[in-house]
Amino acid sequence: MVTNKLYMVLLGCKPTGRHIEQHDLYFGIASHLPVLIPAMEDFWKEARGKLHVDVWREVTHVDGYQINICSNDIPRKESRLKLFFVNLGGYKEHQFDEFHYKQLVLAEGMAEAIAAAKKSAFWKHHISSHIDDKYGLDVDDVYDVEDLLQDEIKAKYYLSISKAEAQEEDELHIGYLQFSKLQKGKF
Repeated sequence: MVTNKLYMVLLGCKPTGRHIEQHDLYFGIASHLPVLIPAMEDFWKEARGKLHVDVWREVTHVDGYQINICSNDIPRKESRLKLFFVNLGGYKEHQFDEFHYKQLVLAEGMAEAIAAAKKSAFWKHHISSHIDDKYGLDVDDVYDVEDLLQDEIKAKYYLSISKAEAQEEDELHIGYLQFSKLQKGKF
């Protein structure tokens, strides 16, 4: 039996007319990462033929809970918790850049997800170094992950969240990965 997984993928490309690499985050459900290539290309149409993966993970564990993919044929068990993607953004003195920290948190609602994100080491590091508020740190984006899934995926699947038996962390696969190598299974 094929097991579907939730994937979180940081896509990168240098679109025509741009001077630096651009990034966006893609969430998808599939049995294997290469299966998502057409959906990722459809997600970022302007970058077709130029996309690559910078970081990816199978999302199976978050904050001591297990994340499973369930078919919509199976009745949804009510859970107060939802999986949120939070993107924090901030600045550092003498740095010509905006720094971002992308994280997944479990919460009952958006306000709770934001509060959880503000407990991260990234938030604490930036806030403690910018007491004068000259350099800001903000929650740039926050989304319920299920809302980020493509409509055809949402029609088939939902995320099930349950307390994990053991404290596990998902493996992060970091580094430049061309779609051509991904298609050949060389990742």
